[in-house]
Amino acid sequence: MLVGVEMAGEKRGRDAEIAYEAIAPVYDDFTAHHDYELWLGNLLPELERLGLRGNRLLDVACGTGKSFIPMLSRGWEVTASDISPAMIELARAKVGDAVDLSVADMRDLPDFGQFDLVWCLDDAINYLLSVEELEQALSGMRRNLGPEGLLMFDVNALQTYRTFFAEEVVVERDGRRLVWKGRSNPEVGPGEISEASFEVWPQEGEAGPLIEPEMHRQRHFPEAEVLAALESAGLEALEVFGHGEDAVLKQPFKDLVHHKAVYLSRPAR
Repeated sequence: MLVGVEMAGEKRGRDAEIAYEAIAPVYDDFTAHHDYELWLGNLLPELERLGLRGNRLLDVACGTGKSFIPMLSRGWEVTASDISPAMIELARAKVGDAVDLSVADMRDLPDFGQFDLVWCLDDAINYLLSVEELEQALSGMRRNLGPEGLLMFDVNALQTYRTFFAEEVVVERDGRRLVWKGRSNPEVGPGEISEASFEVWPQEGEAGPLIEPEMHRQRHFPEAEVLAALESAGLEALEVFGHGEDAVLKQPFKDLVHHKAVYLSRPAR
């Protein structure tokens, strides 16, 4: 019995890795609507207003590279990591040796160097399932910031868990049906864990699934918890923005109105 418990705990600790190893082959298809140029076009001016200088970026949980590729054309030197080896290989296929890519868990982030900007985008933070894990991740990002560096990350708002994580979304592409099945309670509360499964089926025919259902587990982090974790990690919160699908930044952030919260911070002084 003890062995079974240990194995279950080990798997739960690898939830994000297992989920993204499964989704990697179709990740870009499922997220084809994500407009990083639009998003970053709204975020970068805010970072510049706060004193962003230099051109060294560390992208934590970089996925297939969609988040950092726009920065290459802006002249940035990029180092990037992700928990999923399959996602890293897809990113490497896009950029070759132009980016220093590594497999790494943000809960135990290596010291990659001193960066002008560290970011962790697209709700990767929400795959951390406790405040302790959040503090571990933020502390690792803090260690990789230069003295004047800035940190940016986003988290899903409670509204997202009451909608997207409670709905079924189907994307049909290249003869495949990509199926996201939200399992969350539409009345899920602050700080709770929500689940959704993801699977891929042939668009026609009765053959078995092309990708077996795999569970995505995310935790909602209320603003007060995030601000406390930033302080615990030696970081100073500078701005908190909310936004919807239009990616237009608004203040104050409202958990039941916006889809995401974006946090901008720097090393505490």
